[in-house]
Amino acid sequence: MRKESKHKILILGASGFLGGAIYKELCSYFRTFGTYNISNAVFEKNKHFFQYNIEEDDIYEILDIVKPTIIISALRGNFSKQVLIHQHLAEYVFTNKIKLLYLSSANVFDAYIKYPSYEQDKTYSNSIYGHFKIKIENMLLRLPKKQIAILRLPMVFGSQSPRVQEIIQYIKDKEPIEVFPNLIMNVTTDSKITQQIHYIINRNKFGIFHLGSNDLVHHDDFIKEIVNAFPFEEKAIYKRVYTTNDDRYLAVLPKFNKLPKHLQLYSQDIISELKI
Repeated sequence: MRKESKHKILILGASGFLGGAIYKELCSYFRTFGTYNISNAVFEKNKHFFQYNIEEDDIYEILDIVKPTIIISALRGNFSKQVLIHQHLAEYVFTNKIKLLYLSSANVFDAYIKYPSYEQDKTYSNSIYGHFKIKIENMLLRLPKKQIAILRLPMVFGSQSPRVQEIIQYIKDKEPIEVFPNLIMNVTTDSKITQQIHYIINRNKFGIFHLGSNDLVHHDDFIKEIVNAFPFEEKAIYKRVYTTNDDRYLAVLPKFNKLPKHLQLYSQDIISELKI
């Protein structure tokens, strides 16, 4: 496949589940580089991967070598270190007039429990995780708007996703699966996120994107549908967790920055994908 010369992409956190999926999607089309944290023979052989420890290493070294035109941040790890790194990234993006795609989370709205959230809603969180994501979002939103895309993700369920793998393991170990009957959410898969990111890069889109399904599901119903998608011998055990007496929402719905139809999804699409 012909590599397009127009972009050099650096994925921070390319050894993680989502970072790795994004790398696989983009590497045939763009000159794509990634970082990994823990020593790994496969990555060490790959000239496109750099070992990077957010606790110790300087991100500028990698930026100087790669000279990316687009940075995708899928980093995980220590929150305060991540805030610092994103300060450095923001300076670099601004100075070099390049673009940054940041993977954020529905948790930036986890204090609003009465309704789903749209792109232009004010962020508000009660969790440490949500607070930290908001802090980075706010920092990036101060950059020129064409240089930034904030991608807010709901819970991710792909066949290889940590969430689905964990469910499978619980069933095998006869451990209870926690379900939240009062939680109304939307969902997505790694394969859909990677296609959406590819489109955002190709079409040079910017701004805030809510990359969740168009429909809402109850957490407990959806988990049960996932379990039913697999032909298990064992019966699943569920542990119902009630954090509140009323329904609470944790959903990021697209309203203003909608992607084309083929890049939108419904929760049923995920179940169908798992059944294959």
